[in-house]
Amino acid sequence: MASVVVVEDDPEIRRALVSGLADRGHAVTSFPAGLPVLELVAKDAPDVVVLDLGLPDIGGEQLLSMIRAISAVPVIVVTAQDDDRSIVATLDAGADDYVVKPFGIEQVAARIRAVLRRSAAAPDGGPIRVGELEVDARRRTASVAGRELDLARREFDLLLALASRAGEVVTKRELLAEVWQQPYGGADRTLDVHLSLLRRKLGETAAEPRFLHTVRGVGVRLVEPPGSRVG
Repeated sequence: MASVVVVEDDPEIRRALVSGLADRGHAVTSFPAGLPVLELVAKDAPDVVVLDLGLPDIGGEQLLSMIRAISAVPVIVVTAQDDDRSIVATLDAGADDYVVKPFGIEQVAARIRAVLRRSAAAPDGGPIRVGELEVDARRRTASVAGRELDLARREFDLLLALASRAGEVVTKRELLAEVWQQPYGGADRTLDVHLSLLRRKLGETAAEPRFLHTVRGVGVRLVEPPGSRVG
């Protein structure tokens, strides 16, 4: 169970989020406006904030910046804008993830599980390190042996999903749901292409893997290469 704060001015959407997340075992507090959230975040340290950008008292982007100034709590932004520029700007402003309206409660619940896994992997809010690989969820940067990787948004999201569960086999179904929000079978070729691109930027191939190891018929595992050293 996680403590979740829902910030949404639309009463129907707010009720649906509160009810759906409570049914899934979360302790949910909700607000129709943004400013009261700051005191709660500072005082009670919730596990996750679900934040609508269209609030009556303060701009969602401004509130996100204010939350980031006092807390590293994971923030999932709810937005009606689905263009890449708006989404990238939201992530760069400090959001951990986003959900585009209209959405289903299962999608929000899955995003909450994902950001909680990433928080557990880096409890101090710092980068995830696997050997010489460093993945910084806050800055959305990744590097190998100090060399920053030039990753597209989906490539970074894929790497982060794997790094946050380093050593575990992550199934293709899980990766498609977490990174692409699609069921297995609908975009499995897209996943294979992105894995190939990511391997190339990590300096490896499927035939000679270093970090990314395919478990045939199951999924992918990210591991520390033998003999690697953290600088």
